[in-house]
Amino acid sequence: MLRALILNTINPSIGGVLIRGQKGTAKSTAVRGIAEILPEIETVEGCKFNCDPNDPEKFCWECQEKKRKGTMHIGRRQMRVVDLPVGATEDRVVGSLDIEKAVRQGVQAFDPGILAQANRGILYVDEINLLDDFVVDALLDAAAMGVNTVEREGVSVSHPANFIIVGSMNPEEGELRPQLLDRIALQVEVTGIYDVEQRIEIVERRNRFNDEPKQFIREFEAEQEKLRSKIVKAMQMLPRVTTTRDNLRTIAEICIAFNVDGHRADIMIERAARTNAAYEGRERITNDDIIEASEMVLPHRMRKKPFEEEEFSVDQLRAVVDGKV
Repeated sequence: MLRALILNTINPSIGGVLIRGQKGTAKSTAVRGIAEILPEIETVEGCKFNCDPNDPEKFCWECQEKKRKGTMHIGRRQMRVVDLPVGATEDRVVGSLDIEKAVRQGVQAFDPGILAQANRGILYVDEINLLDDFVVDALLDAAAMGVNTVEREGVSVSHPANFIIVGSMNPEEGELRPQLLDRIALQVEVTGIYDVEQRIEIVERRNRFNDEPKQFIREFEAEQEKLRSKIVKAMQMLPRVTTTRDNLRTIAEICIAFNVDGHRADIMIERAARTNAAYEGRERITNDDIIEASEMVLPHRMRKKPFEEEEFSVDQLRAVVDGKV
């Protein structure tokens, strides 16, 4: 789970992560905790959509106006984790448009929603399998285009909406809609810990945090800073990491052997493997990177026959990579 979250932080183009697990296994805690180690990003000061000053082609209309007038200023802030509540209304998610004001005054009277807040950050959806269909459709559209478009009575407003989608769910409460499941790149399973000493440690840490939260945070600050620095270095190294044709052949053979639909899995495995290599400080990906990425990309993409549950096997995965299958 932690590796999947870190890889998406380093390389948002991977395409998000779905965390499946029993209730009470710290899924939400892990996602919200990742905010502590997220790197800083440059933004246009005062922009409601967190526009990237280095990407003017994706500016919102307000930033376009600032650039034209020469009044644009650049600021820095940490990437954010934005929560999307399961019961959020459509206007709360995509934003609302005041038609009367837009028509009479000739301005785009747009009140940004959650997708605007999440641009260039992490959009966290707890109980993602319980989302209403209209929210799923909005997420699919924004994830595919990188843009959120709101249309009301012939008036249309668009703004950038590039975000890392992180969802968590308890499979006992129902499965995720297939269209959204396919769009989320990585999937990990979380289970409770059955080691007695570790369970005691969990309770003791929780109590220490409740009693003295500032002191508890200070104890782990050095470790947090070390991880933060490693992520920043990986982001800087990522453009230099190369993928050979042999690597791509191995990825293709894996996807064929595991009977996955389409070619999205190949692309996601390559991206995740390349990012994993950067995180480990290497400029070339290895078979271990490919295996680690495949373990998170393949399980929810394997084509299942009717009345048959096809099990994902890491041993079979290694056999394919070693040329034994």
